[in-house]
Amino acid sequence: MRFILYLLLFLLPFGSKAQTYQQKIDSYRNEIKSKFEKDTFGPLRKENIGYLDYYTANENFVVQADVEILFGEKPFRMPTYDGTSNDYKRYALLHFEILGEKHTLTAYQSAAIFQNPQYKDYLFLPFIDETNEFETYTGGRYIELDASKVVNGKITIDFNKAYNPYCAYSSGYRCPKPPAENILQTHILAGEKAYKGPKNERPVNKAMAKNFTEKEKAIISSGDVSSKMHVYLNTDEKELAILKATSQDIKIDDPLLEILEKRMLATVQAPEHAGVGIAAPQVGINKNLIWVQRFDKAGEPFEFFINPKIIWRSKLTRLGAEGCLSIPDRRDDVTRSYVIRLQYWDKNGNVIEENIEGFTAVIFQHEVDHLYGILYPDRLEEQAANQKIELNEKLKFSIENGNIRP
Repeated sequence: MRFILYLLLFLLPFGSKAQTYQQKIDSYRNEIKSKFEKDTFGPLRKENIGYLDYYTANENFVVQADVEILFGEKPFRMPTYDGTSNDYKRYALLHFEILGEKHTLTAYQSAAIFQNPQYKDYLFLPFIDETNEFETYTGGRYIELDASKVVNGKITIDFNKAYNPYCAYSSGYRCPKPPAENILQTHILAGEKAYKGPKNERPVNKAMAKNFTEKEKAIISSGDVSSKMHVYLNTDEKELAILKATSQDIKIDDPLLEILEKRMLATVQAPEHAGVGIAAPQVGINKNLIWVQRFDKAGEPFEFFINPKIIWRSKLTRLGAEGCLSIPDRRDDVTRSYVIRLQYWDKNGNVIEENIEGFTAVIFQHEVDHLYGILYPDRLEEQAANQKIELNEKLKFSIENGNIRP
């Protein structure tokens, strides 16, 4: 999210006291544009920055909010627009007035960065208002706050600094959906307007790939290439922490990659817990690597995928039973997209994309979820709150007699 790039900008004062408020906001926005221009792997191409559009600065949308700190809140998974989710915790209710009307928004802490001292005070404020879909981005907007700025139980919210999720400009980003409790029944005529330029595809930044950590090296090297690995279980607290962590891209030239590849295959094909797929976190390795059995190919081979990402998911979904090597003695019906578009690296570092459908697409979604720290029961919790329209009477699927695969 934008805080990583613009935290210093967010905290620094603007210019001289002689500046008007509009000039201060213009300066703030110009600095953001400058950051976009310099970021080769950012969501906006340099030639499209001119499409950024904003409301005129309006001090009526700078409000003082009463902060009601929330205690004992448990982390929850906030769905994202790419079909995954991120761990957040509700931090505080912010009560304020805009143009004489009372409103409340919830501020959140990101579980992924809360442990980092640099971001311990970072608060995330996503919201939707009545301008969305018309004048502003359909998926809502974001504001960033600093918990250390709470003074006497109050904090300033400047809606003129509301900005679009990166998903407004480009595919390939995991932008959180504002929760239902953060829908405002008013028009926030401030901040960034809808982006109307061409939508980009997020470039692959191979420089972000990492080698295995020392701990991961020890795990990989603990057996020969034909020996299966210990499967991490959700019933063990330390192992669950690995399963719930977000994984990183791996460098293709890491000397232990081939060994891990073979050991993961031996693990998923072991007779005592044979499966149709396995992800590296399930053997204690937080790197983006999976094995998937390709039921959509002749011979139903297992295939190894390096740094896989699902960059598109169909709105059409299917319901089917799933189990997990890391969750013993449990099976449930989970809703998954019927078709996906997968992006991954081959062993030469080339970026490959392909469309996958049916049961094989389900396996890919299950395994890629592991790379984001998502277990399938997390999906059940999300889906319990969603409403679906049954298409059983509108569409008919069929399969040749004798084929047992869905």
